[in-house]
Amino acid sequence: QVQLVESGGGLVQAGGSLRLSCAASGSIFSINYMGWHRQAPGKQRELVALITTGGSTNYADSVKGRFTISRDNAKNTVYLQMTSLKPEDTAVYYCRVNLGYKGNYWGQGTQVTVSS
Repeated sequence: QVQLVESGGGLVQAGGSLRLSCAASGSIFSINYMGWHRQAPGKQRELVALITTGGSTNYADSVKGRFTISRDNAKNTVYLQMTSLKPEDTAVYYCRVNLGYKGNYWGQGTQVTVSS
């Protein structure tokens, strides 16, 4: 059993910042990569950022230069630092952890609302 606990969402004005955290616990032997996705009302879930165990990162074009993903391997925790937030960043943000042959696990989601 694997549990993911997210935190850090909330309401912020445009131009503001938020930091999301996602801690994984349970039957974890190794993590391939960790990432964040988001889903806005009426839209499909989309990838925001990914980070591998070695620290390689990948970002959606819409967040490049504004969001930074990082991870603490010792704590099995992934972070998403979001700056210069825009109203279009409003969505439910989900963390995802890939455990190789054990597959993907998703967090419960945390709401991020950016007001104009």
